Amino acid sequence: MTRIVSTHSYRGGTGKSNTTANVAATLAARGRRVAIVDTDIQSPGIHVLFQVDPQRLRHTLNDYLWGRCRIEETAVDVSPSATQNGGAVLLVPSSIRAGEIARILKEGYDVSMLNDGFRELGERLALDYLLIDTHPGVNEETLLSIAISDTLVLILRPDHQDYQGTAVTLELARRLEVPQLLLVVNKVLPAFDFRQIADRIASTYRSPVAAVLPLSEDMVRLGSGGLFAMMEPESTYAKGIQAVVDLIEK
Repeated sequence: MTRIVSTHSYRGGTGKSNTTANVAATLAARGRRVAIVDTDIQSPGIHVLFQVDPQRLRHTLNDYLWGRCRIEETAVDVSPSATQNGGAVLLVPSSIRAGEIARILKEGYDVSMLNDGFRELGERLALDYLLIDTHPGVNEETLLSIAISDTLVLILRPDHQDYQGTAVTLELARRLEVPQLLLVVNKVLPAFDFRQIADRIASTYRSPVAAVLPLSEDMVRLGSGGLFAMMEPESTYAKGIQAVVDLIEK
């Protein structure tokens, strides 16, 4: 049975896609079959982390939503070299073509097709985990993803605007009875007391903090050019991602 994990943030710029990609790669390194669906259709970007050339894609999520192909035909194998024991990472990217993004903004799409597509992906690709990289904020697509999730990973920065938005999203998730809620605090200055931040946020939101991830100069230099947790497996960041995966696998 495929477990569905949604990663979400109330605002953009939190590192949501980076977190999703690194969690997926870490799961695959443990022998899990994982797919990621980029449902941030208005501003897709997770394909960059896996160094996928969008010009060479045969199909995207947009094609499925408009009835041009089956959902499994959109999946691209992006498994990192660290993957072993039958693990894999499959990516369902969204189109970055301006015309197709404009069409989504103008015409929209049948949101219920996403739910069908998620189920079909899990069955046809024999997935252990399906990770949904959501669009920031709250909209119909986000609510659907949250409602069908076994785990919701909420990404926030140590920022007052993020704090308020996260409270709204957590309340929605609780009303939708998501079984597992995890908070990940990202882009924290290394000089801060990580344990103190984790305790304060866990107490405030009454939800476990899976990890506090540092603002890393090395990650900034990488500029989304790869999977940092795979490149630097002994780093504080990679160990934080491993802690997130430990909780997801429980």
